[in-house]
Amino acid sequence: MLSPSNRSSQAPALRLVALLTGAGIMHFVRPQFFDAIVPRTLPGSARTYTYASGAAELATATALAVPRTRRVGAGLAAALFVAVFPANIQMTVDWLRSGRVSATAKALIVARLPLQIPLVTQALKARRNAP
Repeated sequence: MLSPSNRSSQAPALRLVALLTGAGIMHFVRPQFFDAIVPRTLPGSARTYTYASGAAELATATALAVPRTRRVGAGLAAALFVAVFPANIQMTVDWLRSGRVSATAKALIVARLPLQIPLVTQALKARRNAP
């Protein structure tokens, strides 16, 4: 059983496990949504990138969940959050140009972009706190 101080030091990793697991599953459940945000400049099929990024998120979540591999998993999570940032930018551009997206949704998608920073910093914190 984890002590309260140990539990709080592992909290960033466990939050990222939940986030990455949920996001990874959604890549397979609703791939069309993710296909639409794959930057069109990338070669090949958007679906391939969707499935590959979903698998990467699930693998990273697994590595973060296991204390023995948490340090590596946290480093992978930080890299993954940086790697998917172009897709987040693509989604923002598409939504801002769309007449079918509400002003509220547009504001939220723009506000979401800087949230990549705390995701990266939480991953680095999880790496630092790994057993």
